[in-house]
Amino acid sequence: MTELKISKIRKSYGNLEVIKGVDLDVNKGEFVVFVGPSGCGKSTLLRMIAGLEDITEGELWIGDDLCNDIHPGDRGIAMVFQSYALYPHMTVGDNIGFNLKISGYSKEVREQKIQSAAQVLQIEHLLKRKPSQLSGGQRQRVAIGRAIVREPQVFLFDEPLSNLDAALRVEMRMELAELHRKLGATIIYVTHDQVEAMTLADKIVVLDAGIVQQVGKPIDLYQRPSNLFVAGFIGSPKMNFFPVEVVKCLDGHLQVKGNSIEAVDIPADISGVSVGDSMTLGIRPQVLNFAPDGPVKGAIEMVERLGSETILNCKTADDTALLAVLDHDEDFDHGAGVRFSFDPAQAILFGADGTSRFPL
Repeated sequence: MTELKISKIRKSYGNLEVIKGVDLDVNKGEFVVFVGPSGCGKSTLLRMIAGLEDITEGELWIGDDLCNDIHPGDRGIAMVFQSYALYPHMTVGDNIGFNLKISGYSKEVREQKIQSAAQVLQIEHLLKRKPSQLSGGQRQRVAIGRAIVREPQVFLFDEPLSNLDAALRVEMRMELAELHRKLGATIIYVTHDQVEAMTLADKIVVLDAGIVQQVGKPIDLYQRPSNLFVAGFIGSPKMNFFPVEVVKCLDGHLQVKGNSIEAVDIPADISGVSVGDSMTLGIRPQVLNFAPDGPVKGAIEMVERLGSETILNCKTADDTALLAVLDHDEDFDHGAGVRFSFDPAQAILFGADGTSRFPL
């Protein structure tokens, strides 16, 4: 069942168009994450859903209601902001129940809803405290509790973890995933952190310059990115890209080579491709393996030893960046020459227009 539908939505500020015709269906109970670099339009799109930004063109449906001109408070949504926006003079309980109070709920109903939300978020012991007495993670739980008590059709989260330290972000990601499981809620979540997106999402929407580049399950975007932008954005460390030229067109394969990579056969859609065409070869750092006669060669510039793995930052002969991830701890000499092999089935060719050429 579709909970939210966006149809050909556009947003302009004068002559500047920032959202450029977005279409999206969000199903009931889905955890959907908008992800992309700063300035891509993800927060603007979220604010349009919330009713905090006017829609220039297109339609926004929540359930059976066309919401373009409906007041934010009547849309059946609740939003959790990057800043906690708690009332400092109120207790945690009063902060959670404030919207219920101004909406006319009885004290008995308010208390029941506050207790229920606090139990879900494991903050019952904090209800009498003031926000100044809470940690960052606890304040964010209070902000989420304030959204939960409204029992909205759709929860909206705008980079809610960006103010937390790294360890607490990991903990809160787990708690948000558990919260989604408990509530069965429909959630739309904005982040610039693609690891956060991969961890939380049922479905990821990748945005760039106000345009949806790809929509899909996290693993689908990782394994079958539609273009160079998605391939470079999804995955950590980012995918290696090598400029190559087509040497041979084979049955279901293209043989390519470049200044920093010897001739290799890559499974690909060969339709419309000719010998001599320029393409880009994408290889994930995790699939590279040491091989004395491997086709990929470079020199080590920096070594990141992380204990469970080692990340090699290399440069190729034509100054192309090359990253390799080894699943063990190992030390290397700066400037040492290295060669790598890889499974051609795990590499991706991109055409001159940047689109993926997956085998048919």
